[in-house]
Amino acid sequence: MTELKAMQTAVNVATVWTSPDSPRPLDEPALRAPADAAGWTRAMTLEEKLDLYAGSRVQTQLLYGTPVLVSEERDGWAKVLIPEQSTGKEPRGYPGWVPIRQLAGPLPESDGPWAVVCSPRTVLSFAATGECLELSFLTKLPVTGETGSRVRVDTPHGAASLPRADVRIVSAAQPQGGDPASSTRPAGGELVRQGLRFAGLPYLWGGLSSYGYDCSGFTHSMHRALGLLIPRDASDQALDGDPVPPGEELPGDLLFFAYEQGRGRVHHVGIYAGEGRMLHSPDSAGRIELVGLAGYKLAEEHCATRRYWTRRAVVPPAVGPQARRPIE
Repeated sequence: MTELKAMQTAVNVATVWTSPDSPRPLDEPALRAPADAAGWTRAMTLEEKLDLYAGSRVQTQLLYGTPVLVSEERDGWAKVLIPEQSTGKEPRGYPGWVPIRQLAGPLPESDGPWAVVCSPRTVLSFAATGECLELSFLTKLPVTGETGSRVRVDTPHGAASLPRADVRIVSAAQPQGGDPASSTRPAGGELVRQGLRFAGLPYLWGGLSSYGYDCSGFTHSMHRALGLLIPRDASDQALDGDPVPPGEELPGDLLFFAYEQGRGRVHHVGIYAGEGRMLHSPDSAGRIELVGLAGYKLAEEHCATRRYWTRRAVVPPAVGPQARRPIE
């Protein structure tokens, strides 16, 4: 078996490609270090966005500091596995290719606390150089201290700081104790509340950041905000979780849709928002929206409902109580 090398993401958002040949010339901003995730997504036409899917170009994305395992290096590219994104494609983590320049060596192991970005975006500042880096919602970095309104963190590029108001500080052990949002377990309604913060955000195939989510990237990320790890893709999400019988849906449940009027392959997922509504990231022409299910174009393709929000948190959440451990 190929020896795997531990590394971490060293740009604010790294796009994970199907192969080194997948990017087009127009994707150059997403290949830089630092990457320009905002400029790349904003500049694409609808046809160019559709081609990310139709051309099987993009698999998923990585946030700054996310650990990966590198199984191969070739011509400036690294084949990575992403342990934090589970998939039926590969038991060791989601596979794909990333430019090597967007990766760095791993940080030392940390037993916490962690700073998890809870604002849609924030700015990381490097005091030594005066440089800044915009970060996405749910970026997670180890805390080294706190000074006034700033939280000091360790990063792939060394010591830096974040605005205290934009992060939630969570101990590494806290999620294992259960629920980030209450004393027992997270509420499904919190998934909806978190998701509504991103209403109007444009869809991006393979997107897993607050610069654009695809349908399953949106549901994956809103669960992660509560400390819950669910599979990355809709087809895998539909196979796990607790089945919910028709008529017993609660806010926070996941609704799945399949081709052939619900009998074929799963192709879409949204969050049940209560009162017959769904919150979802629809398609490349759309934006995250709240829609009524009655008469909706996918209504006849509904094939399953699954519930994950009753499970215990396993990763540092972006919502809920702060770490009780003092920070020096």
